[in-house]
Amino acid sequence: MEDLEVGAADGALRFRVRVKPRASRTRAVGVREGALEVAIAAPPVDGEANQELLGFLARRLGVARSALRIVTGDTGRLKLLAVTGLDAATLRARLGGGGAPRAGSAV
Repeated sequence: MEDLEVGAADGALRFRVRVKPRASRTRAVGVREGALEVAIAAPPVDGEANQELLGFLARRLGVARSALRIVTGDTGRLKLLAVTGLDAATLRARLGGGGAPRAGSAV
């Protein structure tokens, strides 16, 4: 996850996520062009994919769901997310497979 571009603003870390809705299961696929790619097992209808994404990342990062928010890209596949309570090294480590419990999700 060293390729994941992470910035900081307003006391939170920011990173881009590219979602692929309607996957067979929710999982992190990897990093492409600096953005985390996540396959989402929910349709992009009525915010279901966004809710699935936030829940998955909260579990993966070991933070409360309220620590994550979508800054931009609510209705698009490319989103900018903000997370509080982590440093960049911890964020990358937990997304890369170490740290937080995964609750059945795979990377």
